[in-house]
Amino acid sequence: MLNKTLHITNGDCTTNYLKKLQVKGKIITWREMLCEGKTLTDVGSEKFWNTRFQFFKKSYNVSKEMFINLTLKEYRSLCNTKNNKEIVLWFEHDLFCQINMLAVLSWLKKHRKGYTIFLVCSGKIKGSDKMFSLTDLSENQILEHYKNKIELDQNDIEYADYIWQLYCSNSPLRLETVNNFKPNKAFKYLVDALKVHLKRFPSVENGLNNTENFILETANNYTFSTKKQFITKLLELQQVFGFGDIQYETAINNLNNAFDSINPTKLSKRGKELLVNETNYYRELRSDNSYLGGSKKYSFLYSNASEKLLQITN
Repeated sequence: MLNKTLHITNGDCTTNYLKKLQVKGKIITWREMLCEGKTLTDVGSEKFWNTRFQFFKKSYNVSKEMFINLTLKEYRSLCNTKNNKEIVLWFEHDLFCQINMLAVLSWLKKHRKGYTIFLVCSGKIKGSDKMFSLTDLSENQILEHYKNKIELDQNDIEYADYIWQLYCSNSPLRLETVNNFKPNKAFKYLVDALKVHLKRFPSVENGLNNTENFILETANNYTFSTKKQFITKLLELQQVFGFGDIQYETAINNLNNAFDSINPTKLSKRGKELLVNETNYYRELRSDNSYLGGSKKYSFLYSNASEKLLQITN
């Protein structure tokens, strides 16, 4: 008898882990990073994918062939898979995964009405302060997570879709009120991920966002002889972003004036001034084509003092 379960994973590492464990059902890998670049609400539309390709092409030099092979082929496979009435989503606690999860749920709301949808989400483990990725889990732990998967009801799916609509809007200000909502038990890491998202807008204090300040703080606190060592440490220390090496490499390159050298890693006088908010980097980084979700990144400022976003008026 055919297994009727479809698994949608957060990436190749999780897909390979599930295959190793011989988890029954079809597996599709969601290869996107919707936490970066412009997003549109209609997930999977031609305009949506064209917008995403233009972002990857400009920001990461991704060819059309690569985009088709890595992302669109998996998406088309998802579109063509309709007989699996049980769908299990495998995502993690971090910002990267939580935004992708919202998009997938928005798509499922529109295209898979009436299907039974479950969520497996890794993060906290009893007895440990560490936040675990799915591939950090032992075989017994990940199978236990699967056994205890959360069934999402219609309210959960509507909630996820609503947050996705807000994420894709031209203003992030309404996302600040998400903290006033009654926390959704199915998505226990989402509010924290959205708080991290709001801090990705440039700060009033030095024009850098939370990721960029994290990069400078790590460079200041440790000694690295190579950029590779530097990025490896960033990946090790990050708890909430969930970024990959290519994202950190791009961010480091954008902060070039903050470093005297990268191999070895050494902050410049400007970089040290940024760390103590004695100078501001907003003008150097500002771009009208830089988006976080549906919002222009440099049209808003985040105040760390008040923990509020401010809109810049023209």
